[in-house]
Amino acid sequence: MNRLLIATRNDHKLTEIGAILSGVPVELVGLSGFPDAPEVEETGETLEENALLKAESAAGHTGLPAVADDTGLFVDALDGAPGVRSARYAGPECIYERNNARLLAELEGLPPEKRVARFECVVALAVPDKLQMLFRGRLPGRITEAPRGDNGFGYDPIFQPDDMDVTLAELSAEAKNAISHRCIAFRRLREFLIAAQPEV
Repeated sequence: MNRLLIATRNDHKLTEIGAILSGVPVELVGLSGFPDAPEVEETGETLEENALLKAESAAGHTGLPAVADDTGLFVDALDGAPGVRSARYAGPECIYERNNARLLAELEGLPPEKRVARFECVVALAVPDKLQMLFRGRLPGRITEAPRGDNGFGYDPIFQPDDMDVTLAELSAEAKNAISHRCIAFRRLREFLIAAQPEV
């Protein structure tokens, strides 16, 4: 494997994933280099299904080994919502701030012990005509009462990991990458890629 396609057009995610996969002896490329690649509708009912849909579509279109992830925020008090719909929680064209505002409104008045949540990430690797693999990561924590911090993206400003007194958005990129659900999943992918060279 000489090139690995990261199946995202999100520059934040591409930068974050590139940092986590540093040292893997492959060239990482993003979907921005393939403007005719189709948009994949996330119709799966699970993170696993959505990650595989995106990875398989990208691999099939480009002929390159492709990696895609799907991430969800699961809040106990909301029966696991927003879950697999996390990116579209406030509507199909929503922005991060609207997702956060809706979630905070739904949890308004709940004490810290009732704001338990977890991030989950599933990374799918699809190698054309060879294999499919899944790698998982999980980060437990709770939802804060108000956004804090200017780093990160998505729900980072309102998610405080267990055993920490800061949100993900108050951490540096390096500190976040050391603990995040996405980092855990991609580190497992990284270990696999390094061990599997050059077979994959």
